[in-house]
Amino acid sequence: MAKRITDSTPKQDGFRMPGEFEKQERIFMLWPERTDNWRDGAKPVQGAYAAVAEAIAEFESITMFVSDRQYENCRATLSDKITVLEMSSNDAWIRDCGPTFLVNAKGERRACDWKFNAWGGLYDGLYFPWDKDDRVAEKVCELTETDSYRTEDFVLEGGSFHVDGEGTILTTEMCLLSPGRNPQLKKEEIEEKLKQYLGGEKVLWVKDGIDPEETNGHIDDVACFIKPGEVACIYTEDTTHPFYKTAKAAYEFLCQAADAKGRKLKVHKLCCPSVPVAIGKDFHIDRTRDAKERLEGELCIASYANFLIVNGGVIVPQYGDENDGLALQQIQEMFPERKVVGVYTKEIVYGGGNIHCITQQIPER
Repeated sequence: MAKRITDSTPKQDGFRMPGEFEKQERIFMLWPERTDNWRDGAKPVQGAYAAVAEAIAEFESITMFVSDRQYENCRATLSDKITVLEMSSNDAWIRDCGPTFLVNAKGERRACDWKFNAWGGLYDGLYFPWDKDDRVAEKVCELTETDSYRTEDFVLEGGSFHVDGEGTILTTEMCLLSPGRNPQLKKEEIEEKLKQYLGGEKVLWVKDGIDPEETNGHIDDVACFIKPGEVACIYTEDTTHPFYKTAKAAYEFLCQAADAKGRKLKVHKLCCPSVPVAIGKDFHIDRTRDAKERLEGELCIASYANFLIVNGGVIVPQYGDENDGLALQQIQEMFPERKVVGVYTKEIVYGGGNIHCITQQIPER
């Protein structure tokens, strides 16, 4: 039976979050169904989630969690390679509401159960309530028999940080210093929380993310570690592109940064889609008082950096854009030992995220 640990931190107990490129046991996902976030009754996005899940299943085990109401549809949609289990949630972003798994030198596993408030709570959160989402991490820890550290006094989402597994944490000021997260804490106090709960030694603070209105600037749309000492970062030379200034600033910052081991980072450029993605005029999205309204013409956060590293592969977003092929080529060059697979995920972007946002890995023991 999984227990909650309240009298210590992962770092004190010798645990760390491994890099995403380290060996994994399984991937978790949550099935989408909100009609006030996903267009056309969520049917188009369910197809996209299924495509992502099937791509992952070619490399490693995967479990899809789904509500009782959608269980039959989900089970019939997915192949038998994918495990389907019932679990209630408010939406489908398990990277952010699910547990962050940790390991130690003995091969033991624990997890962080972050307090979740839908990216800003009553200040600027995206929907209400979020109580079911806030229980997802605990439920996954029970299922996997994983002891966890619950952070009742600290709000955090899994998409707001990346780690290299060797002491370096990557995040953004825009997100973690947002008033909707932890306004009672100073930057230095937040940094210490990250170090204690992720097992880190140094935090690299990229100033801004590219989605101030959605997640308040999660790092997983901007940059990530591809191995210790090496980072992928979005980049464009198109001065009219909506992500130009943020991408340029992040790239220049990372090129001057050193990791926890003192290594100057090697930064790989990753292109942006040439045509920005926006909410279309023919979208049928329910309007409710419980969720942020999605309006025609709204910019969506279409980034190739929101990929997922799996055992032997990398699952990469595709948008039907002329730069899709270039992104696959660039990522393949970053991961010569892995198979790079593109999946069309524009429907997921319409709802506010992408492949990395909708998945969560559990490391191998």
